[in-house]
Amino acid sequence: MNPDDTARTGAERLLAAWDSYARAFAAITRRAPVRFSARDWRSGRADALERLELYRVTVDPAVLDLARILGPGVEDKRVWTDMKARFAALVAGRRDAGLLETFFNSASRRIFHTVGVDDRAEFVSPEPGPLPVEPAGRFLASWSGRSGREAAVRSALNSFPFPAGWENVGRDAALATRALEGILSAAWSAPGFDALDLLRPVFYRSKGAYLVGRVRKGDQQRPVVFALLNRKGRIELDAVLCDEDDVSIVFSFTRSYFHVDAEHPAALVAFLETLMPKKPVGELYNALGFNKHGKTELYRDLLRHLAASDDRFVEAPGTRGMVMIVFTLPSYDVVFKVIRDSFAPPKTASRKDVLDKYRLVFRHTRAGRLADVQEFEHLSFPVGRFDPALLEILLKSAAETVEIRGDEVVLHHLFTERRLTPLDLYLKDAPPRGARAAIFDFGDAIRDLAKANIFPGDLLTKNFGLTRHGRVVFYDYDEIAFLTDVNFRELPVSADEDAGGSEPSFYVGENDVFPEEFLTFMGLRGAALPAFLERHSDLLGVRFWLDIQRRERAGEIVDVFPYSAERRLRPDGA
Repeated sequence: MNPDDTARTGAERLLAAWDSYARAFAAITRRAPVRFSARDWRSGRADALERLELYRVTVDPAVLDLARILGPGVEDKRVWTDMKARFAALVAGRRDAGLLETFFNSASRRIFHTVGVDDRAEFVSPEPGPLPVEPAGRFLASWSGRSGREAAVRSALNSFPFPAGWENVGRDAALATRALEGILSAAWSAPGFDALDLLRPVFYRSKGAYLVGRVRKGDQQRPVVFALLNRKGRIELDAVLCDEDDVSIVFSFTRSYFHVDAEHPAALVAFLETLMPKKPVGELYNALGFNKHGKTELYRDLLRHLAASDDRFVEAPGTRGMVMIVFTLPSYDVVFKVIRDSFAPPKTASRKDVLDKYRLVFRHTRAGRLADVQEFEHLSFPVGRFDPALLEILLKSAAETVEIRGDEVVLHHLFTERRLTPLDLYLKDAPPRGARAAIFDFGDAIRDLAKANIFPGDLLTKNFGLTRHGRVVFYDYDEIAFLTDVNFRELPVSADEDAGGSEPSFYVGENDVFPEEFLTFMGLRGAALPAFLERHSDLLGVRFWLDIQRRERAGEIVDVFPYSAERRLRPDGA
């Protein structure tokens, strides 16, 4: 086979692999309405996991085929340059062209283990291109509010014919209209709106479905989300969100990805960006389930930021970790985490254990309380962008992962997370009211994690952080465990302990946990301690934990709402 034919065949093989992936991705996604209407929550969880695994399951065989097709040329950058040109021609004009470029890069990096980027064998986009604008009628439906707001809302809800049917769409339309009018009266000094626009695709996640759009009045607009539940076999409206912060929390980086039928992902992201302009584009792609392209967007954005800034990477604020070296660029809202070569006692985990924990978080329901993680390999940044003290720590404590090549620092493996304010640092200087609110949410975070079958392992406040919305999130995963694997015990009365002994006189198994000891490990001080005891004292006994375990083992998926109780139209579910 001549070189031109080889490059064309390789490009066609990658395109065929992507098309196979896209069909399977769409097929899994389109099960969501059926799962929601049938209240088949367990199958919905299985679908989510199957879809997460699909990318690797598709790319790996494609790379093996490329080795066969390209032969000795599989590691020849000139062959890949030709193949890249062929691939670009094949995907030009496609709605998913950006995602296809990421797919090509995934195959390339599996072959070359490229350090940094190499435009000979990868698609590189130094400048962000404009997101495409699709004719609104294709994916957006509109209803005029001038002839009656409640009629517009009722018509909008009726336009989504769920297989299970609505429980009482007239009642829900009336409730939604009153909620909207209250919000708009405060925001616009008038309850009316000229138009209600909703995206045609429905966003599904776990036990909820969401209608996403906006309300418009003159040249003003506000996002709107109708949150739907299926409690008893029929669909009902549970909440109306009409605030950018509330909508952003629904699309948070602390939540699992939506299942939404996105025929033109970039256009959908472009619309969502108008609703949530503070949210990074990469996170919006993540939210739609295109996390590999979200990772691409994050990396490209980081490179652009480095080119436009001059500050240095420094150790991240907070208590220094025993497992991870955590650093950040002060001007960039991301932290970078590198695994240490060895861990000091009492840590007993291996590097593989830590990797498994972080990958568990990627695969598991995050319940709004676990920060999403992106895993990178072979990144390269200029030596001059590192604070010398940080660089010394990296080279001394993570030499298996970090090296200097010429004028570049090469990081062969790292994780990224959104930067949060460590809870322990916040509590040091927080006024009593702020500390009280944070501790209330700290306890709620522990509860939400338990409902998702997650036990953090280490409940020290240094392992939790606050988002810009003031929500408490867990982000240190090296001791995380499934709640059902933990043995919650009451603390026995020990004569030795009563006598001041340093070691318990009773047997403690590897997975034994004593909730009565949680306060000791949390180290709460000042207003934080009475606030925790006021709201969350039941977390200090075994009954709460055993009840959640029982419900999980019985197959129940406990409700965790991505909005506050104040936003619910019928908090009691009536």
